[in-house]
Amino acid sequence: MRRLSALFTGFTLAVLIGVLAVPTPATGQATGTPRRGGILLAAIAADAPSFDPHQETTFATIELVAPLYSTLLQIDPLSYPKIIGDLATEWKIAPDGLTYTFKIRQGIRFHDGSPLTAIDVKATYDKIVFPPAGVRSVRKNAYAAIASVEAPDPSTVVFKLKFPSASLFSNLASPWNVIYPKKYLDRDPNYFKSNVVGSGPFKFKSYTHGSTFEGERNPDYFIKDRPYLDGYKFYVSTETSVRAAALRSGRAWIEFRTMPLAEVEAIRKTLGDKVVVQETPATGLFGIAMNQTVKPFTDVRVRKALTLAFDRYTAGRVLYPLASLRDVGGLMRPATEWAMSEAELQKLPGFGRDIEKNRAEARRLLAEAGYPNGFKVVLKNRNIKIPYQDFAVFVIQEWRKIGVEAEHRPLETAAWFADGRDTASFDLIINGTFNYMDDPDLFLERYTTGDSNNWGRFSDPRIDDLFARQTRALDPAERKKLVNEIEKIVLENAYHIPGLWWRRAVVHWAKVKNYVAPPNHYSNQKLQDVWLAED
Repeated sequence: MRRLSALFTGFTLAVLIGVLAVPTPATGQATGTPRRGGILLAAIAADAPSFDPHQETTFATIELVAPLYSTLLQIDPLSYPKIIGDLATEWKIAPDGLTYTFKIRQGIRFHDGSPLTAIDVKATYDKIVFPPAGVRSVRKNAYAAIASVEAPDPSTVVFKLKFPSASLFSNLASPWNVIYPKKYLDRDPNYFKSNVVGSGPFKFKSYTHGSTFEGERNPDYFIKDRPYLDGYKFYVSTETSVRAAALRSGRAWIEFRTMPLAEVEAIRKTLGDKVVVQETPATGLFGIAMNQTVKPFTDVRVRKALTLAFDRYTAGRVLYPLASLRDVGGLMRPATEWAMSEAELQKLPGFGRDIEKNRAEARRLLAEAGYPNGFKVVLKNRNIKIPYQDFAVFVIQEWRKIGVEAEHRPLETAAWFADGRDTASFDLIINGTFNYMDDPDLFLERYTTGDSNNWGRFSDPRIDDLFARQTRALDPAERKKLVNEIEKIVLENAYHIPGLWWRRAVVHWAKVKNYVAPPNHYSNQKLQDVWLAED
């Protein structure tokens, strides 16, 4: 029990016996009295493959629909990574760490007029944690500790655990875990792939595939003075230049994801102090998945050769101004409590700084594997320039230096997900790892057997065992050791090719007030606190 106590000393009383916190403006973000009205105009780089955040992992879904929904808990919109209530007004964690009890706000209604109760929260989490046949749950492994979800009365939700979990509380604040009405899930658990019925600050207004998505103010939202906006409208374009032009001209006032430095400077030059740029390291790692059910990627020597040939240190210098990719790191974000040291990292394939030595070893491994002259392969990708396509172009040039010729084949977002995640219809595919916070459960579950985000389709019992152990490890030092062991196994066996960690540059007009950019483009997307100043 001592380890459990050590874990919980890190929680404040507001976490152990929580009370709802209503966000307050961050310093410098919302000077003056919030103004009501106006439509927030935003640019977005992709269309949603579906509208169900439980089944998707892309900004193209969550940015569009997050304002339409509520969650049990949330990351404080103005103070990442602080956790506050959303539907939950208070909560308590039992001393043994095996029972989490939440009280739910009363009087909340979904947009169809039906009441939201604990029964809907239970049905939502049952779908996420115990998905029925034919329903994808891409974060199921993050909730492996949960034995059952109970709703003993309309205002109470209880999570019963199999074992204490180091991450469960923060994982319950996931922006992806939007709450659905049970009656629609009973009708069809895939209903929300193409439909929206939420209880959020905005209601669905209209959608034109590949063009626009609109939400309008919910007059019955449970925080009575929110939202400030009358609505929001996203314009969809995969072309960076088109989105940048929209920002310069005022056809859009914000892009929540990022803008490359060259475009940032061009926008600043045009608009001066009419725009604000928020820069932050991001919880996103871009890399490459190899289909390890097909040759030659069943051979560890081939996989190692590909990761050895990639000069990450030069890539960071070249790609940062073009694609916002800069930081070299392992599977956990550099400079965080979970990251390996640079000295440890540089001992692993592809992270040594002597690139000529790395390439020589790559050629030797290819020859040993039966490919002395290299081979030809198709590299599939998402048809979004920043950072997907720029990253792919750089990698292809690197592989050419060891005799590997890769044909670059960009795909529309839904097709990219289908080929990579759903059917494994690829040899190599650009594969990002992006999460809403720096949590080992979230970043490492994709390396476990059978996980829906394990695009490489590999299996290593050592990783499965270590992952299960780290999620139970309540001592941070012990957990970090297990996390780093997972990283070493993945990188030594080249099960995945990590590229570079992302940095966000969020550009918005200065009249967009009270938006604080977290280190990802998933949290703080409800827009309930955002308001527009007069021109």
